Amino acid sequence: MMMAMSCKDGKGGILDNGKYVRYTPEQVEALERLYHECPKPSSIRRQQLIRECPILSNIEPKQIKVWFQNRRCREKQRREASRLQGVNRKLSAMNKLLMEENDRLQKQVSHLVYENGFFRQHTPQNTTLPSKDTSCESVVTSHLTQNPPQDASPAGLLSIAEETLTEFLSKATGTAVEWVQMPGMKPGPDSIGIVAISHGCTGVAARACGLVSLEPSRVAEILKDRPSWYRDCRAVDVVNVLPTSNGGTIELLYMQLYAPTTLATARDFWLLRYTSATEDGSLVICERSLTNTQNGPSMPPVQNFVRAEMLPSGYLIRPCEGGGSIIHIVDHMNLEAWRVPEVLRPLYESPTVLAQKTTMMALRQLRQIALEASSSGSPNWGRRPAALRGLSQRLSRGFNEALNGFPDEGWSLMGNDGNEDVTILVNTSPEKLMGLNLSFGNGFTPVSNAVMCAKASMLLQNVPPALLLRFLREHRSEWADNNIDAYSAAAIKLGPCSVPGGRIGNYGGQLLEVIKLEGVDHSPEDALMPRDMFLLQLCNGMDENAVGMCAELIFAPIDSSFADDAPLLPSGFRIIPLDSTKETSGTPNRTLDLASALEIGGSGNKLSNDQNTNNGTSRSVMTIAFEFAFESHMQESVATMSRQYVRSIISSVQRVALALSPSSHLNPNGTLQSPMGTPEAHTLARWISHSYRCYLGVELLKTGSHGNETVLKSLWHQSDAIMCCSLKAMPVFTFANQAGLDMLETTLVALQEISLEKILDEHGRKSLCSEFPQIMQQGFACLQGGICLSSMGRPVSYERAVAWKVLNEEENAHCICFMFINWSFV
Repeated sequence: MMMAMSCKDGKGGILDNGKYVRYTPEQVEALERLYHECPKPSSIRRQQLIRECPILSNIEPKQIKVWFQNRRCREKQRREASRLQGVNRKLSAMNKLLMEENDRLQKQVSHLVYENGFFRQHTPQNTTLPSKDTSCESVVTSHLTQNPPQDASPAGLLSIAEETLTEFLSKATGTAVEWVQMPGMKPGPDSIGIVAISHGCTGVAARACGLVSLEPSRVAEILKDRPSWYRDCRAVDVVNVLPTSNGGTIELLYMQLYAPTTLATARDFWLLRYTSATEDGSLVICERSLTNTQNGPSMPPVQNFVRAEMLPSGYLIRPCEGGGSIIHIVDHMNLEAWRVPEVLRPLYESPTVLAQKTTMMALRQLRQIALEASSSGSPNWGRRPAALRGLSQRLSRGFNEALNGFPDEGWSLMGNDGNEDVTILVNTSPEKLMGLNLSFGNGFTPVSNAVMCAKASMLLQNVPPALLLRFLREHRSEWADNNIDAYSAAAIKLGPCSVPGGRIGNYGGQLLEVIKLEGVDHSPEDALMPRDMFLLQLCNGMDENAVGMCAELIFAPIDSSFADDAPLLPSGFRIIPLDSTKETSGTPNRTLDLASALEIGGSGNKLSNDQNTNNGTSRSVMTIAFEFAFESHMQESVATMSRQYVRSIISSVQRVALALSPSSHLNPNGTLQSPMGTPEAHTLARWISHSYRCYLGVELLKTGSHGNETVLKSLWHQSDAIMCCSLKAMPVFTFANQAGLDMLETTLVALQEISLEKILDEHGRKSLCSEFPQIMQQGFACLQGGICLSSMGRPVSYERAVAWKVLNEEENAHCICFMFINWSFV
């Protein structure tokens, strides 16, 4: 077979009517071999190829260039065709999934219409209906209470397993539970999936269906390994395995879940899990609790745990045409909410919390693993994504262990000073201390033979968890004592950190980073201690405002080698919203000048347009846990120190929460409070607006009045990002409006630590350098659109930008002001 090549000048190769160059199979084979070695050779390399390959000697270098261009074009077309085929398969599967969901909803509507008509016919007009409609509950649970007791033999367990399978499928694809759309979740091709929560049934239930590019067997393997993706799962022990005649398996499981806060007790489950295959090739994994009413094999109560119930739940995994799987997930639990304090019951009675913590977390894990499997790029720092995921899991698990303090892990309660606001636990087990007594690079080996944990919980009112967590992360100095942090790191090997940079991963809604503690002071007797301290830090839920979303900031001193098995003593914060049935007010992208607010006693400066969105009371519970390694003979002094430290953190958090509360940002008459109400802020706003009008000849702000307060308000609410930077050799930002703070993802205080050079890419820096003289001489410059970076490292695109010189009352240059127009996150 001959290969045809376009040839405009008709030179080289074997000519065909003067229009095409035809290559022999041997020449094509040689060119293909060379293409795989170097798909884009330079002119020198092409000439070298002709010399090295005699078979190509009759082809001109120009023709070689054309061949390689066409070959790259064909390769690109093949890749694009393959990508489009994959997208088409995905859309076809999503369409099938949506059609099935539509059919299910149609059945649910028909079912509810029938029930409504039935109750209308059998309910007298003058009879008052009960306040709670339990019709759905009766439909779901009536057949459960009528089941005869089952025996514990293999035949009896198989009977329970088949019943569990039927009930699970009726929830996953039928109308056994009245499902409503998850608040804030809109299904679409780029969403996590179709998520729904229960309404009016026994316990709490959540349902999700989605598409992942993993084979069913791999999906089943991941989902069965619950501790790897469910952060609240402490352990799953397989007590017994029984094969069934239809090729399936029955497993008896004992599962333990961590308590999310110090105010609650951990939960455990005694489960039957049934794995089987259907006729269409789908895999089904369903679970349910074994209770006394079913007379299955029993598991005695376990100390420090409350036995909860799992109603028929599980996973339906269907193979997808062209590869991948369609997954239906159902989680249905009765978490014994009556056994926790009333204030915490929303955590155990809300299906939204269950969906966020369990159902959606399973889908996220599957999506993340599928993305890692298909990604060809090298991970940051040369680390596998699985290793980063393992580090984050170890941080979460270590924090949960410290928070729960189980005696079987070596924790024992230490007496307190009469106030129970801070609980002190001590651990001297060898497993906990393993790896902590490492030597420093200078030969100094600290000795620690115990670990102490100080923990407490507090109730917060009217504070968005995501916003509070962002402040705790960005303003560590507001609550932390670096000397205490250094003390907690005393038993960890802390030489020069081998990690270049701060952020090491941002995946699955989590941010994993390394931070350096600044300003750590040591006494003369600690001269052998290293002066650089580093923490490995994990952030969850910082950029999300979803209903029921937990926000976490967990950190631990790290070993200088940064090994995957480095010893970790996690500490940190967990903030859990309690009013999970309501949409949380405010958005996590809103920022505040909190440091200024704290200085003036709680008056903030959030000038948002949605001040009236917080009519109801929003509550959340914050849990704090800090771990310290110490020598056993110092136990009393370390306990006193740790108790005082946690109390000081509680005081700082309460102060921050007061400043963050939206109710503290307006005076009773609705006018703005300081610091944005200070004369300096009004003056700067007036200078910015006046200078813009002088240099560009148009008004910056669309306002009918020129009063100071109106100018400041209009500037703050301007949709374009406006920010000022100093006239120093290394310009830093001094002010930004709300859009500017949102664009840079920072606060007015942290803004002053960001330099102009830091946010601009190379093109932006070159453009600014060329325009800067014009700004200083002419007074303004118009910049082309481009890309810049927020303080979180996220790329931000803008259509165009304007820079102008801001003059003070004496007509002297005060600062440079930038306005980024039509900006958005990429």
